[in-house]
Amino acid sequence: MGLSAALYSGTSGLKAHGESMTVIGNNIANVSTVGFKGSRLHFEDALSQATTTASGIGQIGRGVQVGTVMADFAQGSLETTTEATDLAIGGDGFFVVSPPGEDIQYYTRAGNFRFDSDGKLTDPHGYVVQGWKVQNDNNPIAATSTQTESSAAKIEGVPTDIVLDNFQSPPQATSHVDIMTNLDSQSTDHATDTTDPMFAMFRNWDGTQDEPLGDSMYAYQSTLKTYDQNGSAHNMTVYFDPVRDDTVTGAANGSQIWEYMVTVPPSDDGRVLDDGTALSTTSSAGVLMIGTLTFNPAGELVNTSAFTLPSDAATATDLSGWTPADFSSDGYPICTANFLGEEDASGTNQSNPKNIEINFGIKNTTTAWDGAPANAAAVGTDIALLPEIADSTISALSSTSYNTGSTTLFQSQDGYTAGFLQSVSVDRDGILTGSYSNGQVLELYALTLADFNDQYSLYREGGNLFSETRSSGPPLTGMANSSGKGAIASNSLEQSNVDLATEFVNMITTQKGYQANSKTITTTDEMLSTLIQMKRQFLLPFLVFKKPAFWRAFWVGMQGLDCMWWSRMLHAIIAWKWHGAHGMGVSKHGVVYNKEECHARKLYHFAHGCGRRIAGAYCSGGGSGGWVGARLQGRGHADHSGRRSGQGDGLDHAMS
Repeated sequence: MGLSAALYSGTSGLKAHGESMTVIGNNIANVSTVGFKGSRLHFEDALSQATTTASGIGQIGRGVQVGTVMADFAQGSLETTTEATDLAIGGDGFFVVSPPGEDIQYYTRAGNFRFDSDGKLTDPHGYVVQGWKVQNDNNPIAATSTQTESSAAKIEGVPTDIVLDNFQSPPQATSHVDIMTNLDSQSTDHATDTTDPMFAMFRNWDGTQDEPLGDSMYAYQSTLKTYDQNGSAHNMTVYFDPVRDDTVTGAANGSQIWEYMVTVPPSDDGRVLDDGTALSTTSSAGVLMIGTLTFNPAGELVNTSAFTLPSDAATATDLSGWTPADFSSDGYPICTANFLGEEDASGTNQSNPKNIEINFGIKNTTTAWDGAPANAAAVGTDIALLPEIADSTISALSSTSYNTGSTTLFQSQDGYTAGFLQSVSVDRDGILTGSYSNGQVLELYALTLADFNDQYSLYREGGNLFSETRSSGPPLTGMANSSGKGAIASNSLEQSNVDLATEFVNMITTQKGYQANSKTITTTDEMLSTLIQMKRQFLLPFLVFKKPAFWRAFWVGMQGLDCMWWSRMLHAIIAWKWHGAHGMGVSKHGVVYNKEECHARKLYHFAHGCGRRIAGAYCSGGGSGGWVGARLQGRGHADHSGRRSGQGDGLDHAMS
């Protein structure tokens, strides 16, 4: 039982080390596989057998077996590529891919993705990468009171196929305008009016003329492009002029009052009053907003006022029709132009306006004015009647009035025309963005990353794919670079994490283990051979004693030998019986004779001190045997062939 168990123990070692070499070979074979995660095989001892020992019950091991094969999810090195859709995860998590048309999900670390002919982002097997759609709300911010600003991507719904089914960026109407200027504090008043000095430019504006406002009627102007819902561009010009009226400046106590006017080309003004009057036919055509900017003696912006024309105004050309402007949900005064002449879109008080926020660097934390008059005509020359922002917030970049010349510090707007997709990119948060010919960079999708409570229990599907199991648990999905998930590196691929130096060392130790177990088997085999030989040596004499030939030889020998030579005779007979069975003869001195020589030789037995010779030969040949015995006296005798042999004092046997 012990030796056979040793054989099986050695066999289990060979088998286990063979499996270990298979794992090592697989790791080395995938040393260049993108996103490959190596494996390591762990051994464990087999069930031990109880045995009785002098000290009690002991256990003897019965070999080794494969305990487990565990994946190595260590981070692989990143290789830089030229493709924006080559993605790598720096940290935990897996990309999620799904076969087209199937409700099956696989997980992978290999991010060599490409867009196919249908615009789907796929892996080399054609499986579609999963992600969330990102909200790109085209509704104007100023028109939606519940919308808030956020720098983070807003995802919607559940993960879905990442598909670029529209390679065109739709146009977006302008909803917000930033105009930050420095207005020279030494500028002179160009447009004057004794009745309404703070709205003198409006008094001098005539939208029915080719040049509504002459160059001599303002101190500074800034123009930028805005866009309607169809993507058509419209120039928006903001005029500035200081108010140097003595009444105004006297009441300002060192502060500076500048009037401004927000305009568009009169022909682009599509507003229509409730009474059916088209503003493009009036002198007020193109004027969207009028108001004032108040700077303290240091030239810092401290307040603003704004007036717009509601759709139900009784008159558009008189200041009495212009009322304090409404605020957006973000606290900026708003106006509307209705470039496309849509219905119910000609005033901020209507149901479908395309409002535009005007930001000079100050905003209201509420949506109401403090001490607002009924209309602009009520202000006159009294700056105390100007509406004020109830609770203002001044931005870090705002309009100023320093003695450094008038200039535009910053201006921008959020509208754009239609554009075609030119390129895509992915940021570290996994946000897939598209760059369009109109200069826009739009967030399209957010990649879905999945993690698991027990990633070591994931099932390898081949093709760099894993699938979930009951042991791994369900996937924990989320965006990259959040909730413990890794960041995304674009233009990069994660390489195999197999370390060749480690694998070569493991290969050497596995080889040595295999050789050692093979030695166990060969050594046990030698021990079994020794056991079998011992069995033959013990049984052979008993087999010989049963033969009649033995007793005849023994009787002849006893006639001429004493006890000392009897033992030598017995040894010769046993040797004869063993080697004769193999067709050979043997002498006392170890000389082996074949069957023919045995027929020609005699046995000589010399009794000690008697001078007698006893010779006996048992010759067998041709399948029969016969006994020839001779008692020879004297110092010599003739052998069977007639030859004379010399005297000897030893005992020779030749038998077959």
